[in-house]
Amino acid sequence: MRLGCCFGGAALHTLKLAALASPSSFPPSRSVLAPLLCSPRAALRFSPLARALSSAPAVQPAAPASSKDATKATSDGPLAKPQWNASIDFKWIRDNKDAVATNIRNRNSNADLELVLELYAKMLDLQKEVERLRGERNVVANKMKGKLEPSERQKLIEEGKNLKEGLVTLEEDLLRLTDELQQEAQCIPNMTHPDVPIGDEDCSTVRTTVGSPREFSFPIKDHLQLGKELDLFDFDAAAKVSGSKFYYLKNEAVMLEMALTNWTVSEVIKRGFIPLITPEIVRSSVVEKCGFQPRGENTQVYSIEGSDQCLVGTAEIPVGGIHMDSILADSQLPLKYVAFSHCFRTEAGAAGTASRGLYRVHQFSKVEMFVLCRPEESDSYHEELIRIEEELFSLLGLHFKTLDMATADLGAPAYRKFDVEAWMPGLGRYGEISSASNCTDYQSRRLGIRYRPSEPPSSTTPKKGKGNVPTQFVHTLNATACAVPRMIVCILENYQQEDGSVMIPEPLRPFMGGLERITPKSQ
Repeated sequence: MRLGCCFGGAALHTLKLAALASPSSFPPSRSVLAPLLCSPRAALRFSPLARALSSAPAVQPAAPASSKDATKATSDGPLAKPQWNASIDFKWIRDNKDAVATNIRNRNSNADLELVLELYAKMLDLQKEVERLRGERNVVANKMKGKLEPSERQKLIEEGKNLKEGLVTLEEDLLRLTDELQQEAQCIPNMTHPDVPIGDEDCSTVRTTVGSPREFSFPIKDHLQLGKELDLFDFDAAAKVSGSKFYYLKNEAVMLEMALTNWTVSEVIKRGFIPLITPEIVRSSVVEKCGFQPRGENTQVYSIEGSDQCLVGTAEIPVGGIHMDSILADSQLPLKYVAFSHCFRTEAGAAGTASRGLYRVHQFSKVEMFVLCRPEESDSYHEELIRIEEELFSLLGLHFKTLDMATADLGAPAYRKFDVEAWMPGLGRYGEISSASNCTDYQSRRLGIRYRPSEPPSSTTPKKGKGNVPTQFVHTLNATACAVPRMIVCILENYQQEDGSVMIPEPLRPFMGGLERITPKSQ
């Protein structure tokens, strides 16, 4: 299940939780959740934020953010602390202007390519002027080392002072310009796989269809009616406690969630993945670097007011950050993770019968797969991820189809995305239960995740000495192995029986203590 991005027409959404000062028993760190949970003054509200991110195949290593962290004062007032920098290859963007412009148009992105190129040209000119003044300053400094007449030395001192003042002004201008360029360029979406259908969501193509809809000889119930009759969840009580789109799971539904989670993780581990349970509060910058918009009118992310932290909308975010700002050894790749987390989404703008019940909620459990690999291997791992998803859903006996999603439905990070939609007879339609995305180096260029190949590319000749093989950005991929609420919808509606009971899919029974059927409590 995807978390929308700020590009390509799919916006990310974020709510904010007011975090108050920590009790004296806790350190002042905002990572402590206790004050958030126990404070009577906790409140929700929206708040705007910076735009999302950079582009992938077009990128260049950026200076470490720490070099710009200090706030500088100017005659116009304090200079705001700059945001993190993405490693955007501006030269590549300039040299491939037409392809980038077409990609922006196909993805319905709001990126302003002309402004990016204009700012880039200005930055290059300003960099040249800064370097010229630095050179002149160095010449003056070298002259000062010699034996000089007092008048000549004083003249050089004045000249050096003027150069220094001019250089400070230009460097501050360059810093502002660089930040503006980053802000604009980070809105450029990833490039797109050449086989991706061009157009809106309805232009997406079906890759695979598995099974067929079950034929029922009795009136079909939806999961809401089944859940009520089987006493599996309570939306009314949750609405009083937490608000709309929250729920209590009860009785066998609790066992079913745990069974789905444990079975999925165990199956994916068999396929060589490392299990993780992730943090569920992350820094806003990590959310941005993964390509999501943590704040804004249509954001899907809950952010903690008064801090730089958010609740995760998907484990993709904390798993993506686990190797942030690091250089991996070639021998470590691929890294394949399967992560369990709770997910929190505002679902701003979602309404109607398609969002009733468990289908679209604010909080849910999910098992996510995440891969870091060499660039030349990402297409094959994308196929592996969608194959694992299809195997899992087939083992559960679901009827589903896999779609190659069209350009306008791709989030900013995705180079290509496959969605899985399962048949939900109670809802009378297919519903998305999973997606698998190849993000190429879009996220790694923002997160700073590189690797050092064991051998240099054939096109380069490394310098003599150890460790001189140039680093490259890894490719990242993510895929949903199990979005629990929607899987519960599928199981209840597809496995319902005429007597009102629901059969448990065979693979899940060992994880439910051998339970084969959920029956009405009167039975």
